Amino acid sequence: MEFRRISHLPPYVFAEVNALKLEARRAGEDIIDLGFGNPDIPSSPDVVEKLVEAVRNPRNHRYSQSRGLPNLRRAIADRYARRFGVYLDPETEAITTIGAKEGLSHMLWTLVQPGDVALVPEPSYPIHIYAPVLAGAEVRRIPLSGDADGFFEAMEQAFLDSWPRPRVIITSFPHNPTTVCVDLSFWERMVAFAKQHDTFIVHDFAYADVAFDGYVPPSILEVPGAKDVAVELYTLTKGHSMAGWRVGFVVGNKDVVGALAKLKSYLDYGTFQPIQIASIIALNEGDEYVGEVNDVYLGRRDALIDGLARVGWEIEKPKGTMFVWAKLPEGYESMGSLEFAKRLIPEAKVAVSPGVGFGQHGEGYVRFALVENEERIRQAVRGIRSFLEAG
Repeated sequence: MEFRRISHLPPYVFAEVNALKLEARRAGEDIIDLGFGNPDIPSSPDVVEKLVEAVRNPRNHRYSQSRGLPNLRRAIADRYARRFGVYLDPETEAITTIGAKEGLSHMLWTLVQPGDVALVPEPSYPIHIYAPVLAGAEVRRIPLSGDADGFFEAMEQAFLDSWPRPRVIITSFPHNPTTVCVDLSFWERMVAFAKQHDTFIVHDFAYADVAFDGYVPPSILEVPGAKDVAVELYTLTKGHSMAGWRVGFVVGNKDVVGALAKLKSYLDYGTFQPIQIASIIALNEGDEYVGEVNDVYLGRRDALIDGLARVGWEIEKPKGTMFVWAKLPEGYESMGSLEFAKRLIPEAKVAVSPGVGFGQHGEGYVRFALVENEERIRQAVRGIRSFLEAG
């Protein structure tokens, strides 16, 4: 049987690294996994307690609403008002999704079809490329080399060189995997461009709440008129450390939110209702906990980067995300990111993500996920030091 919608998907590049990691662990090796960005910080105790309370109420065991509970949509609107000064109508400009990944994938079904073109930065979180691909669209990849201005210029040129003109531009800042951050002036340029050229912006704001050194990630919706040409995906996964709960939101343009609501009414009944109820607590009362989560990631970031600097691997400290994007150390560039990552497992006892797994423009880099405690990260640094010193 031919599986036509998925037959053109490429092999999963990270599979080789994952296989080596599992093989080493089965052999009794202690592998420090800094590859998969799976948050290890527990969710807020207050949110967990609310979940338990809600689960005990049998009325919450029935089907929920695919759009999300009204109080949850009001909570995300209140969060945007407090944090960004952005005012959302919870009835028409906000919808709950089963995580940002589901929201993005299904939203692209409403935005593009075969014959359409989407622009996506590369290196890229894989779903940003394959959501439009699975919807039948053609994807044009824009190199993202670490500079927001350079990205805008490359995006502008790619748009003008494309025919048909791209219908959608997918963005995500702070960016996974490169950790590139932008300021509000960048979004002002993007909104103006989208209005001038009649295109639409989808911004995956997964790392809205994970930022350091005084940096505050801006929402694209802070730009006046942005709702005319943009939606934003917000999630509780990272800042609230609620990865497995699968709670996300699409906010902004009411027509796109409405289209997604119509599609989801055919596809799902929403996230389990007790999870939605607990998520209201996270949004309304969780700002302090988000700060605690950030402090943990900041300590891990500094432990990793300062430790690697002492062994001669200099890496710029990111201002956002729970990742470190590192150019291969001097002398190892010819090895390539996949081979470098594969060698780290047996020789350093550390797993990382090869940059090429995020697209060809990620070659020459590896990504560290800050998902182990500081002691384990220091242990990883010692293992990498031994590997580098052995040559």
